Amino acid sequence: MVSKILVVIPTYNERLALPVTLSGLFENQPEVDVLVVDDGSPDGTGEWVDEQMQGDPRLHVLHRSEKSGLGMAYLAGFEWALERDYEIICEFDADGSHRPLDLGQLLEVAESGDADLVIGSRWVPGGAIVDWPRSRFLLSRGANLYVNTVMGLGVRDATAGYRAYSRRVLETLDLSDVQSQGYCFQIDMTYRTVEAGFAVAEVPIVFVERELGESKMSGSIISEAFTKVAGWGLARRTKQARELFGRIAVRKATDVNGSNGDRNGAPATHQ
Repeated sequence: MVSKILVVIPTYNERLALPVTLSGLFENQPEVDVLVVDDGSPDGTGEWVDEQMQGDPRLHVLHRSEKSGLGMAYLAGFEWALERDYEIICEFDADGSHRPLDLGQLLEVAESGDADLVIGSRWVPGGAIVDWPRSRFLLSRGANLYVNTVMGLGVRDATAGYRAYSRRVLETLDLSDVQSQGYCFQIDMTYRTVEAGFAVAEVPIVFVERELGESKMSGSIISEAFTKVAGWGLARRTKQARELFGRIAVRKATDVNGSNGDRNGAPATHQ
């Protein structure tokens, strides 16, 4: 039995790009449902979806009154999905940068049960970026190197927004505690998923620079990610150090007890 799949697409002024994106999604994966989370787009994106969903039961829209960031839009979409019977919940960009034909690779791994979070990665073998300016390339590559160095998550593309979560991940994590915005949201969710002990897999995708609309990248988004990653990295490394010292202490205690037993000619006992 095929799992019920929802693709969540946040939008803000994506009226031109969204029709192409939805057409590609339904052509490549006709069995999926799509939820558009629209943050009150002035260009009528949400109203256009209202019209289209009248003739397609796979299409849904969640209207939000104002623009409140990528992270909050996804969280609203996750909550909507969990209130229904979806088993796999995907993130997808409206602007054409995520290729619909790559979604099948993510779903294959997600449905196999081999991973609880499947990331469409630009930085694993086979992954690629098309038509990015060198500045964006260096920013993304540098950000992921920074995340791996500071946090040690073992994920090559922690900032990627093309991903598929199993229902149990989103049910387990305390989503009400997630406050990150922008691309920091992706790092935050990856961090929480890894810390909770879930399996993460990366599959290669081809990321294409958007042709329509404007990028949402800003200095505040970059600053937020840099600062929060430093804090998460410190917390994670501190936890790892405590666990390491704890294992060393247990091993030493075991060795001492064993040595006492050897010297007495019998295993050490405690009363």
